[in-house]
Amino acid sequence: MELVVLEAAVLEALVVGDRTAAAAATGLDFPEFFDTQGWLWRIHIDRMRQHPASVGWLARAVVDSATGEVVGHAGFHFQPDPAGMVEIGYTIVPERRGRGLATATVTALLAFAAADPAVRTVRASVSPENPASLAVVAHHGFVQTGEQEDEEDGLELIFERAPR
Repeated sequence: MELVVLEAAVLEALVVGDRTAAAAATGLDFPEFFDTQGWLWRIHIDRMRQHPASVGWLARAVVDSATGEVVGHAGFHFQPDPAGMVEIGYTIVPERRGRGLATATVTALLAFAAADPAVRTVRASVSPENPASLAVVAHHGFVQTGEQEDEEDGLELIFERAPR
């Protein structure tokens, strides 16, 4: 599994559905599913513009190393906060789910977080209606520390663990 950083210019192309321009900039062939993620690309573009140091933390293409295929996207909601917390986010394209790709993606995200000494806590927020992601965070040793009501996603369970 490889996580390829997506910079603002690539996200801007994806926002307007120009997967050809995004492919030219990265050498990756983005699946049609990425056209549905414009809301997320806009959030990341805004964060990158306001906080240029956050670019490496935010948006990444999830690439299956065996095939070179883009199978999802992942990253962190932001760079480490003052307390050293980062929150992971990941999505595998629907037709590739159920094959261990999310587990491998979270493993890669944890390795990236562990390489930064500023990171003390890794968080994941998961819907209680998402058994696959609940299994992924349990597999990685996340412990539930609370819950929150997300205005868009509804109830989310909050899980945390140390990065190392």
